[in-house]
Formats: sequence, structure tokens, C-alpha cells
Amino acid sequence: MNKNRRSDEIQKKTPLRVALISPIAWRTPPRHYGPWESVVSLLCEGLVKRGVDVTLFATGESITEGELRSVCQVGYEEDKNIDPKVWEGLHIANVFQSADEFDIIHNNFDFLPLTYSGLVETPVLTTIHGFSSEKILPVYEKYNKRTYYVSISNSDRNSGLNYIGTVHHGIDLNQFTYRELPEDYLLFFGRLHRDKGPKEAIETAKRSNKKLIMAGIIQDEGYFKDEVEPHLNEQITYIGSVGPEERDKLLGGALALLHPIYFQEPFGLSVVEAMACGTPVIAYNKGSMPELIEDGVNGFIVNDVDGALRALENISSIDRKRCREIVEEKFSVDRMVDKYIKVYEKILEERGGNM
Repeated sequence: MNKNRRSDEIQKKTPLRVALISPIAWRTPPRHYGPWESVVSLLCEGLVKRGVDVTLFATGESITEGELRSVCQVGYEEDKNIDPKVWEGLHIANVFQSADEFDIIHNNFDFLPLTYSGLVETPVLTTIHGFSSEKILPVYEKYNKRTYYVSISNSDRNSGLNYIGTVHHGIDLNQFTYRELPEDYLLFFGRLHRDKGPKEAIETAKRSNKKLIMAGIIQDEGYFKDEVEPHLNEQITYIGSVGPEERDKLLGGALALLHPIYFQEPFGLSVVEAMACGTPVIAYNKGSMPELIEDGVNGFIVNDVDGALRALENISSIDRKRCREIVEEKFSVDRMVDKYIKVYEKILEERGGNM
């Protein structure tokens, strides 16, 4: 019998019970910004559709077809009166105090839940959404081989850790409209922080004499005031953080997405989202970019502003339809859900459990 068919039949008889831990910085799914919360929401709803019994641990105003449990109503980034440390502690405790109700605890909340993992029998899987600093590695190292780790790209792996697999993020293609004919503007879509290269995006736009629209949260006020704000005018505009509908319009209408990053980005949701709309991406050769972008096919991988300018000269050679097709093939939410179910199966097989 086909293995996938057998798994589906077993799930119908005894649904897998998964505790899915989301961050509590923002609502799940987020209104505008919140990449981790966005991925958790897509995974949660995808699992529910497959018949998995999912309990989502998130903020109280989160939206899900699964069961929702929460200790705080809103995210601490949305209500500054909330003390993050206090409510993060209560949030994690809420999960592990009910650990025996679940077959798997799937942690998408960074390293802190690992410190509870040795107190429960339920296997704990952690999706490592990136390492904010090498200073957090001792926690991952302590629980290495005692728990399970998934990386979100092959580039974002630490050589000292053991991984059960790599699962690239998936997106809901229904939220992104393919556009065959773009408008004549460039787009910067992401955090306003030096790591994301907004200064270099501005320079690229100026030297190419193209309009640039910038969207995203301001994460470094000083950097924004020094490197972005002085350049804002009719050519260079900043519109703030945007919701799903405006995001779809912006991404689809852009001639190209500029992604001149200065850090080893673990994934890059905006890169895949832009390509889903048919928009090619010009990105610096950092982190996971070579896993997302086929140079000359759905965008260009460059090293500096001069490289970005050369790429712009050849942007019309990119087949926008192929940009969309690559996302459909590699980065759909269905593909992500499939891969996580296989990871769950592998964990339970190792633990002697059944699905």
C-alpha cells in the first residue's frame, strides 16, 4: 500500500494530536508584520485540513480552525503595556503543563521552550527560524539529540546541531495575484534596518532613475532617520507596514523586488511572495538566497549596487510566469504541510508511536 495513503487512513482513525506553539509578539496570523506568526498560521490551518488535531498556542485574538489556547489576549508588540518576559513564561508553561494531551509539541517560539522539554515525555520538535545571536546556541546545544530540530533552509544550519530535516516555508498562493504586466517602480519590502539594505535599495533606485516604494516596519529608528528619511521625496517613498491586500498589489505591480541584504537571511518570505506575483527579485548573495533564486531565471543574485544595476538592465529577460511556477513547485503551503507531516511520522516512528 502507498505509504502516504496508509498514513492518511491511520490519521482518519486516530488523528495525530499536535500542540503548535506560536510567538506572542503579534496575532496569529498577523495583521501586517509577523513572519513567524504567518508561517505558523499557514501550517496550522493546513494541518487541520488534513485531519490533524491541532491546538494552537498563541494570543487570544488569534484566528484558527483548530483549538486555540492563550494566556494573553494581544501580542506584546501590539500592546506595549505587556511585559514580554512575564507573558512568554506563562505562554510556554501553558503548553507544557498539558503536554500529555499531545503526541508532538511543535515549537515555533525560538529557544525558550526547549528548557521545558526535559520535564515531559512528549517529543518536542523545534523549527529554528534563525539564530538571533550565537549567544543562544548553548540552549540548542544542551537539548541537541534530546529533542528534534528542523531548519528552514540548508544555509541556516549550525554544524554542531543535529537536524531531522529542512522544511522551506510555504505560502498561500491564493493570497498572491499573478501579474503579467508590471508598473514602472522598484519595491523594497521588509524591515527598515541596516541588515535589510534599505540604503542600498535607495542608491540603486537613484542611479537607475527608477521610482522606489518602501514598505515595512521601522526596526531601527536611528538608521531610518539617518539613512532613509533624508532621501524621501516623490521618487523615493515610504508607506509604512501594509496588510495582505496592499502587499499583494505592491508585490505584483513592481518591476522588481530589491533585496540587498547584509546578513545571512535564513529564508526570506518576501522574496517568495514577490515571485508568486510574477515579480523577479534582485538579491545579494547571502544566506538562503541561492536556495530561493535561480540566477537569471526568477531573479538575479548580485553582490553590490553595481551588480543590481546590471541586473535591472536585464530584468525584461525574466519570464514572470516562470517566477510564479517556481513558487508553485517549491514553496506552496501544501508542500510545507506535507513535509512537516513526514517529519512528525519520522519522530513517532523513532519513539515507537503510531500515526
